[in-house]
Amino acid sequence: MAFKLEEGPIGSDTLALAVAELRETEENKKNALAELKKLLEADKTLYFNTEDDFLTIFLRPCKFYPESAFALMKRVADFKVKNASLLDDLMPQDERTSFLENNVVNVLKNRDQKGRRVLIVNAGKSWDPSKVNADQLFRVFYLIHDVAMWEPESQVRGVVVIMDFDGLTMSQVLAMSPAFSLRLLTFIQDAIPLRLKEVHIVKQPFLFNMVWTMFKPIVRSKLKSRMFFHGSKMSSLHKHLEPSHLPANYDGKLPPLDYTSADWYPALIEHEDKIRAWNSYGHRKN
Repeated sequence: MAFKLEEGPIGSDTLALAVAELRETEENKKNALAELKKLLEADKTLYFNTEDDFLTIFLRPCKFYPESAFALMKRVADFKVKNASLLDDLMPQDERTSFLENNVVNVLKNRDQKGRRVLIVNAGKSWDPSKVNADQLFRVFYLIHDVAMWEPESQVRGVVVIMDFDGLTMSQVLAMSPAFSLRLLTFIQDAIPLRLKEVHIVKQPFLFNMVWTMFKPIVRSKLKSRMFFHGSKMSSLHKHLEPSHLPANYDGKLPPLDYTSADWYPALIEHEDKIRAWNSYGHRKN
């Protein structure tokens, strides 16, 4: 399987959705781009690409309100400074083993029934923290976001995350420290220029309550309203993600997953230029 980034322009159905949900009219887009460029030009502390396609990445999740997009860019810059020890100059090769030999994060090759990208995080028995620690897991997640945000269809339609806790043991629970939890949730809630539409928690055993105890106090109401807990009831998951678009692993009608992060790692390598450029953006360095 060759996983390809979809960089083409959005289709007519997606454009209609962008107009309805994101205020993406030609006039709004033109005015928002012009205003966001002015805000960036006036701020001497930030450095970002100012080409239209790049700025649109920030404007879409902010419904083409330039001030909101500018605030998101500042939060991204702040996050990168705060987590510089993990993220400075991070490239796919730095986590090559995590991708090729440990299938902790996977992306469905098909989109769901609403055209959204579906990311699967294997946080249970499939994750061996002695081989991929929590910091590495976050870096893998971060690298995927580096390229996913360049897909125009995903910018508009958003992404869905399935957190699979099948076979969770204390080794994974202990690896998810409060520091990891805070970093991940800060990233998701404040510093990711993508529309996170839903988070589905599946196959979680009773032990998961220890994980949720750490996460719950720092999950804000907006994200909490998009989180759904299904346990082993895939029929519950199917109320949100149709079986026709899910693999048999989740009682879907598609074949069982026969690919891992190793299969789409080459897509990251193919777009190293984007990742390298992203590493250079944020607060200006003196």
